[in-house]
Amino acid sequence: MFLVTGGAGFIGSHVVDLLLAEGHAVRVVDALLPAAHRGRPDYLDPAAEWIEGDLRDPAVADRATAGVAHVSHQAAMVGLGVDLGDLPAYVGHNDLATAELLRALGQRGFAGRLVLASSMVVYGEGRYACAEHGIVAPGARVPADLDAGSFEPPCPVCGRPLAARTVPEDAPLDPRSVYAATKLAQEHLCAAFGIATGVPVTALRYHNVFGPRMPRDTPYAGVASIFRSAYAAGRAPQVFEDGGQRRDFVHVRDVARANLLALTAPEPVRGPLNVASGTPRTVLELAQALHTACDGTAATAPQVTGRWRAGDVRHVVASPERAAARLGFRAREEFAAGMAEFAAAPLRA
Repeated sequence: MFLVTGGAGFIGSHVVDLLLAEGHAVRVVDALLPAAHRGRPDYLDPAAEWIEGDLRDPAVADRATAGVAHVSHQAAMVGLGVDLGDLPAYVGHNDLATAELLRALGQRGFAGRLVLASSMVVYGEGRYACAEHGIVAPGARVPADLDAGSFEPPCPVCGRPLAARTVPEDAPLDPRSVYAATKLAQEHLCAAFGIATGVPVTALRYHNVFGPRMPRDTPYAGVASIFRSAYAAGRAPQVFEDGGQRRDFVHVRDVARANLLALTAPEPVRGPLNVASGTPRTVLELAQALHTACDGTAATAPQVTGRWRAGDVRHVVASPERAAARLGFRAREEFAAGMAEFAAAPLRA
């Protein structure tokens, strides 16, 4: 039996589909948080055993883990949220729920594989190089600079412009939002569990995931969902900063396949792995590609606003080489085709 926590969600449901297609028995536990769901979604395969419940509840965690051979832990609150009032909810759903899950697994003598849905947000700003000082870690961007339209982080030593580089898994971790801090805490909790029990733990650091079943525009949605929601409403998407922020946009089916590999590969792969397409693009390029796929009219052309959000970082793009070498994972989905599919797919209410 494979347990998929958060299995009614955007990524979790695709993991469920792949596991069922491979002939595995699957159990889903999901709290159906109102910020993400109105109810059990129609797309969730009825072949999966279903538990509606909150993993923060020890009784739910105990029930969910009974007889489980392997776990794909996808359950989490995502996105930047509204404000610091969300902090207890993020810590509760991401970290306390993870702690209860691990407690229940430990008490049952769990000896399978644990795959954690982590995120590139644990890196904070990505990897940068200064022409004089080599690889450096820029500090948090200064609001006055952002207000003035100066979005690129400078070298912390000499103040010169930096060149963005791909981020390897052994880069320093520097979470810069509440969500990022809770994802890193999840990694630490699972790693400690692995050390204590010998259970192999794989932390998949997702980059910017897009595709069918994304939720509609909410403060907890990703940028692709926010733009897609704008087009669906006949509005032009608002692109923050100058649109030059570089990200790696990876299709949800690729992300689900990375989970399947981590759960079923002949030998478990321990530690963190970037899950990315390997082809970085700017946020404006994403908006333009989705605009072309949706309707391409002038009225909904992306609008670059110059506004910025606290907690956002400038560039985070990944090296996918460790996942390729250790897990045999490389992204397969083509970006333009994925955008066309995403433009036509309904967004989850």
